[in-house]
Amino acid sequence: MKSTTFDKIRPSRYRDFMAQFKLDVPEYYNFAYDFLDPRAAEDPDRLALIHVDPTDHRHELSFGYFRDRSMQLASALSARGVKKGDRVMIILYRRLEYWVVMLALCRIGALPIPSPSLLTSHDIETRVNYAKVSCFICEDTVTPRVEAVRHQCPGLKLLIDIPADPESPKAPAGWDDFETLLATGGPDFPRTPETAGGDDPMVIFFSSGTTGMPKMVLHSHTYPLGHVTTGVYWHDLEPGDIHLTVSDTGWGKSMWGKFYGQWIAGAVIFVWDFRGKFQPRELLHIMSEHKITTFCAPPTIYRFLVRENLKEFDLSSIRHCCTAGELLNDSVFYAWKEAFGLEIFEGYGQTETTMQLGTLPFMQAKPGSVGKPMPNWDIVLLDDEDKLCPPGEEGEICVRLKDGVTTKGVPGLFCGYLDEPERTAQVVRGGFYHTGDKAWVDEDGYYWFLGRTDDLIKSSGYRIGPFEVESALVSHPAVIEAAVTGVPDPVRGMAVKGTVVLAPGYEPSDELTRELQNHVKHITAPYKYPRIIEYVDELPKTISGKIKRAEIRARDQERMNI
Repeated sequence: MKSTTFDKIRPSRYRDFMAQFKLDVPEYYNFAYDFLDPRAAEDPDRLALIHVDPTDHRHELSFGYFRDRSMQLASALSARGVKKGDRVMIILYRRLEYWVVMLALCRIGALPIPSPSLLTSHDIETRVNYAKVSCFICEDTVTPRVEAVRHQCPGLKLLIDIPADPESPKAPAGWDDFETLLATGGPDFPRTPETAGGDDPMVIFFSSGTTGMPKMVLHSHTYPLGHVTTGVYWHDLEPGDIHLTVSDTGWGKSMWGKFYGQWIAGAVIFVWDFRGKFQPRELLHIMSEHKITTFCAPPTIYRFLVRENLKEFDLSSIRHCCTAGELLNDSVFYAWKEAFGLEIFEGYGQTETTMQLGTLPFMQAKPGSVGKPMPNWDIVLLDDEDKLCPPGEEGEICVRLKDGVTTKGVPGLFCGYLDEPERTAQVVRGGFYHTGDKAWVDEDGYYWFLGRTDDLIKSSGYRIGPFEVESALVSHPAVIEAAVTGVPDPVRGMAVKGTVVLAPGYEPSDELTRELQNHVKHITAPYKYPRIIEYVDELPKTISGKIKRAEIRARDQERMNI
């Protein structure tokens, strides 16, 4: 039998990597049948996932476990009427059942919709009806939210809950208990000529919705292969590595760091199912106790971690660190490097894609840069007239389509927005996929992210990206988080405004405002400093943790109209 371990190339230069990288994409690829089953057959006891539950108990699960359980669940769900093409919403926090459910649905060809645990009853009702969901699988802590709107969701046919505690009451009327249902399944769910694979639909994500109604992002069964660069190269994983990505399973980032690329690389996925408010010291303790070797988290997490006394924790097992989701400011990069001797490698992608741009271990890490294009991604910057931008000139990040018409042919690039061809046509046009994100590229080919097109601020003839100013603000010890937006100004057109969350021990004052303004002038170009600073207890965010700058702008506009 051919080994399922990915044949990793080991270039010393980016140019060589781009020339040597090859990705085999089988015509009818299905991750459960074409990766999991061969890996389990090769070594069923091989460690696949370490799970630390909310009671701090550690569970070690093998590839054989996930093969057998996903086969059994696929059989049970199929017998209950779940079929190819059905849409199944999932809210499972970081429970180990999440991987079993995802793999079972992959076998059936049903479309999972992984969803964040923070969804309200109203969110659930809207998304269930909008997506035409027929099956809902959740932990029983979420069940009451679904029950509250169940009568308003006529398309729901099958409801399954999983007890948070073995002593929890049985599932309410009309709900199936997960383990009871699982026990009805047979030991096998064989592949057939009708089994989904290749360009067939595989998974749906709701976009984060920083503006307007979230879109349903559809990916095909080639999507897992798009994460080879994520796990094998960006995370730099080797067989046996223990990798931790901090992410809720309802976010697309979970697919980046807790599933496909990590297993393909031969690594062990580490899952910490914490509940409640994030505690940086608890995370550092978990990383130390369980000997994490590679780590990925959003910059916000790193900012919280470096405020702790890092010398208290033995993190000597960690050899590689990554970040994505927002820009990492210089102060955090250098504080982390000083503490552990490790650089933090940044990457860029969207819900609609896998990693498009990244900094890999054999590349120089430039703090604030999201790196260079990944293999199979033909990335260009286009100006407002869809013309190519030279180095140093800002433009929209766009992906050149292989056939000039559709998104097929690029593993990891979405199929389109489900049931919304008009929305898809807005971004897939002119031979390119338009990301809606702005950046510029330097003479070395490194990309520097500026922000969403709608977030750019035009002030006194300058175009200012919010991330650079936010990065400068959060580098001050008084600031935990910051959002930068533009407000109307009679002289400048727009003035830069910073909305700031202060660290414990600091209080708003005119003196602090002047100090922060001068700090930004020192860190970046003086014309970018925030002329207005507002202090708040928290920033408005999407359920995936992204700052909703549009909400801040709308609130400021409402104030001005009063």
